[in-house]
Amino acid sequence: MTLGPLHGFRDFYPAELAERAHIMRAWREVARRFAFVEYDGPPLESLELYTRKSGDEIVGQLYNFVDKGGREVALRPEMTPTVARMVGARANALRKPVRWFSMPQLFRYERAQKGRLREHFQLNVDIFGEPDVTADAELVAVAIEIMRALGLTSADVQVRASDRRILTGWLAALGVPESAYPAAYAVIDKLGREPRDVAEEKLLKGGVPQAAVEPILGAAEQSLDAVAARVAGTEAAAHVDAYRRFAEGVAALTGDGAQWLRFDLSIVRGLAYYTGIVFELFDAQGELRAICGGGRYDGLLKGLGGPDMPALGFGMGDVVLGELLRQKGLLPTEAPGPDFWVTGNAAGGIPLAMQAARELRAAGFAVEYALRAQKPDKQFKAAQSAGARYVLQLHEEFADNRVVTVREAHRPSGGPSLLAHLPGADIALDQVIAAATTHRASTF
Repeated sequence: MTLGPLHGFRDFYPAELAERAHIMRAWREVARRFAFVEYDGPPLESLELYTRKSGDEIVGQLYNFVDKGGREVALRPEMTPTVARMVGARANALRKPVRWFSMPQLFRYERAQKGRLREHFQLNVDIFGEPDVTADAELVAVAIEIMRALGLTSADVQVRASDRRILTGWLAALGVPESAYPAAYAVIDKLGREPRDVAEEKLLKGGVPQAAVEPILGAAEQSLDAVAARVAGTEAAAHVDAYRRFAEGVAALTGDGAQWLRFDLSIVRGLAYYTGIVFELFDAQGELRAICGGGRYDGLLKGLGGPDMPALGFGMGDVVLGELLRQKGLLPTEAPGPDFWVTGNAAGGIPLAMQAARELRAAGFAVEYALRAQKPDKQFKAAQSAGARYVLQLHEEFADNRVVTVREAHRPSGGPSLLAHLPGADIALDQVIAAATTHRASTF
């Protein structure tokens, strides 16, 4: 029997869980500010939900089995089919546009490697019922604001975006026959990740004309203006105009979107159901996998048997994002300690410490105390070891006057101390609670 986790899975000790909680707090807070509401679904779904969306080939990437009722089921590898199923079931009753987010744990039976495990937590943000590119801009703005909330800047992360319809129009303008689109998509999706001669051979074998090979291999460097000139007078020109409105929307929503956003025809998104604007977030150094990816998938609900409703969304996993934040020194270095450690006195002992702890906890503070009698200096060392912010030493007369001595045990970098808001180090417990409640954000 092994005492470690399964390959590709993680244990979350308090320090590691503090990192995950830090990321998830930013996810939830930014989604809330953008007026998205949280939902969840079951971790186990019908296998058909995934094969109808992605084909039978996805089965090899799933944790699937036949349950005791003879049903073919799978642990969820992604959240989009679940949310599409849920929205489709109540489409007529839901206020449009639907703005939902979730933070599920997902499972994929894949080869575990750097940036990709067999389980991860993922933020999913989706909008249903809005066809205009303003919704696409809203989604990208959410992703950018999450980066900012976690301390990252446009020098650390870039949003690379494209539109499948623009890409299709560009290929047509290059003289690529429709039968060769799959080969072109496959090569473009892997630009920079396979040798140039291999990519060229794949294009030619796939039916791409020789004259179009060089432009396709340079798709990532194509500017929007150059693409616009190439597709002028075609149906794709309208999608170029729509993309410009999308980019303007991102800039308006973020204030500096132009610094984050880059047009990049090589962003294809391998999932076949994407129908419009697609985007991915990458670290600026290009050392890691995509941090986030998404786009518009207007046909998914109908394909799963639901209503024909426009839809778009993105997924942002905790694994790659955590790697980037760790590189930048932007993750907490330890599990959070208690706000207060209460040290009892010889007269009242543990019962009085329990009483003080109860009152502080009722006011919303995290409080610890020694569960057995110890000398004050030993308790102070225990408070420091626990990462407590302040120590409250109960006076000998605490039972009569409720006076405590407030001491700092562990001071995080920056921010004022609670002691600066107290009239003295020796003070009534009620005054400590009042001052700590008033100045909670700045002193803890």
